[in-house]
Amino acid sequence: MLYNILIDPFVQMVDAPDFLIQVVWEGFVAGVLYALIALGFVLIYKASGVFNFAQGIMVVFAGLSLVGLHEKGVPAWLALILAIGIMAILAVCIEKFVMRPLVGQPDIILLMATIGMTYFLIGLGEVIFGGEPKQMITSELGLPTGSTAFEMGERGLVILQHIDIAAAVIALLMVGGLAVFFNRTRIGRALRAVADDHTAALSVGISLNQIWAIVWFAAGIVALATGIMWGARSDVSFALEIVALKALPVLILGGFTSIPGAIIGGLIIGIGEKVGEIYWGGLVGGGIESWLAYVIALIFLLFRPQGLFGEKIIERI
Repeated sequence: MLYNILIDPFVQMVDAPDFLIQVVWEGFVAGVLYALIALGFVLIYKASGVFNFAQGIMVVFAGLSLVGLHEKGVPAWLALILAIGIMAILAVCIEKFVMRPLVGQPDIILLMATIGMTYFLIGLGEVIFGGEPKQMITSELGLPTGSTAFEMGERGLVILQHIDIAAAVIALLMVGGLAVFFNRTRIGRALRAVADDHTAALSVGISLNQIWAIVWFAAGIVALATGIMWGARSDVSFALEIVALKALPVLILGGFTSIPGAIIGGLIIGIGEKVGEIYWGGLVGGGIESWLAYVIALIFLLFRPQGLFGEKIIERI
């Protein structure tokens, strides 16, 4: 038994390096997309200090808006622009009708508000788009299809899907761009001030209304990009909301306020769960991919609860 757990998986890796590279690549792509989802959570947490449970359904709602508009006869690129507009309207509505009335309230109130938004958007999405899975308009948006095979001499073959390459590149560019924007700009500094103390931010002239609208719109754009990429790899359906919750262990690993942490945490979870499923999944009957991320997160909570890049807060009494 110990041989099967501690030795045999590594023997398989050495005997079939092409398969190992294939597994790691698929885990890398999934990890980058997890990081993109986590980035949406990080943005909201930076602005309000609360975990946004609505980010998962925002991914679904954004993807369904794009596909739904195209099904109504709207050209793909115009549908993309209109979907961005829908997320902008959603951001303004959330700021005006949800966040603004709750200024200065305890974090638990804001948390419950995001849970309420989750179920509201689920119901609204089902009424408008129905509950059936929809196919993402991949080719219509100009996203690449097909695959490229790389030979490793006598060691085998590695196949890379073009959509996976595009997803990884777009996700990394978005993560990098938003990291620069929120760390090097005036709005980014204002956002961090808002996260620290709403009342203090107001006292120095920072507009909570403007900051919250901007950050929710940015989270909406991230949700739309995530919905497109995940939808291109599978389908656009309400099941994506469950996938989006994988961002929770990613945030625990990287830290709730760290954009680099979201990247590193996403890669650890993505690669870890894929390698675990392939090489150790058979020992426990399979299905490791559905729960391994949360086990890794639990271990981190025990030894480093603030995450790899999170701030360790010390309160003096």
